[in-house]
Amino acid sequence: MRDVARTAGVHPGTVSRVLNPRTRELVNPVTAGRVEQAAREMGYSLNPIARGLKTRRTFTVGVLIPDLENPLFPPIIRGIERVLDSAGYTALVASTDGEPAQERQRLEALIARQVDGFVIATAERRHPVVADAIASDLAVVLVNRTIDGGGVFAVVPDDRRGSATAVAHLAGLGHTRIGHIAGPQSTTTGLLRHRGFVEAMGDAGLAVGPEQIAHGETFTIAGGARAARTLLASAEPPTGIVAANDLLALGAYTALADAGLDCPADVSVVGFNDMPFADRFDPPLTTIHIPHGHIGARAAELLLERIEDPEATPQTLMFEPTLIVRESTAAPPRKPRRSPPGSGGTAARGSRGAGPTR
Repeated sequence: MRDVARTAGVHPGTVSRVLNPRTRELVNPVTAGRVEQAAREMGYSLNPIARGLKTRRTFTVGVLIPDLENPLFPPIIRGIERVLDSAGYTALVASTDGEPAQERQRLEALIARQVDGFVIATAERRHPVVADAIASDLAVVLVNRTIDGGGVFAVVPDDRRGSATAVAHLAGLGHTRIGHIAGPQSTTTGLLRHRGFVEAMGDAGLAVGPEQIAHGETFTIAGGARAARTLLASAEPPTGIVAANDLLALGAYTALADAGLDCPADVSVVGFNDMPFADRFDPPLTTIHIPHGHIGARAAELLLERIEDPEATPQTLMFEPTLIVRESTAAPPRKPRRSPPGSGGTAARGSRGAGPTR
C-alpha cells in the first residue's frame, strides 16, 4: 500500500480509502483514478483476510433460500448482491430445499465461516432456526417472509393488500364465485394472503365458504393443480381463482386443462409475485407484482445497517404490491361450460398445461 501511495503521490490512508468500496466516495475522482491506475500497474489489491483480521469482520454474508430452482428467488438474490458488492461484501448463497435439518446445517456451516450476518428467506411463522439465530445475537434480516410476533428486521410485501387487489380485480370484472388457492399457513405469505382474500370478499359483499378455499400444501405447481381440482369439484365451481403465488396459479392451468376448461373463457386466474416468465405463460398470467429486486436490495441495506449498529431497533419494511393485468382474466361466462374434473377433455387455448413458455 505504501508503494502504491508513493507511485500515486498520496498518503497510504488515501489508498486504503480508494480501494475500499465503502469509503471510495470520500476521495475526489481525479485522485481516486490516479490511485487505481497505480494499483493496476503494480498488480496490487486489498487482502480480504488481512482486512478481516484488522476489522474483526469477514465481509461475507450468508443468504438462505428455500429453493434455488424457484424463479422467485434469483431477482431477490441479485438485489442483495448488488448492494453487498458496492459495500465490499460477498454473498454466500445456500438453498435448504425446505428441509429444517438441512437449513440448520447450512446455517451452522456459514456461522463456522464467520459470516458477518444473514439474509434469510426460509422463515416460517414459528421458526426455531431463525429464533436461535436471533437469540445468538447474529445480525439477521428476513426477506419476503417474516415470523409471528415481530421484533425482527424484515423486508416483506404487503401480502394482505395484494390478495385484496386480486379479489377487487375479479369482482370488478363481474365475478361473484371466486375461489382461492391458499399457500401453506405455516408461512406468513400463505397466512396473510389467505386473510387478505377472505377480508376482501367480505368488503365486496361476496359470500365465501369453505368450499371456495383449497390449500396448497406447498407453493408448487403440483400443489396448485391438486387444490384447483378440489375447487372445480365443488357444487358451485368458481369462475375466478385467486392463487397465493404464480406457481400455484400455473398448477391451476393444469387442472383446467385436465377438465377441458379454458382460461379465461371459463375460469379466470390471478397469481401472486409476477415471477420471471409469468408474461410467457399460456395465457400470460394476470398477477400481483412484487418488486423482488428492490426487496432484496433493501434487505441487504438493512443488514449492513444492523452490522454497523448492533443496537439498532428492529423494523419491518413493507413494499406495496401492484396489479399486472394480462390475458388470464376476463368477465365470467354467461353460461359456464363444465366438465368433470380429471375427465381429460381437450383443452382450449390458454389451458394447455403447466409449460412456462408459449
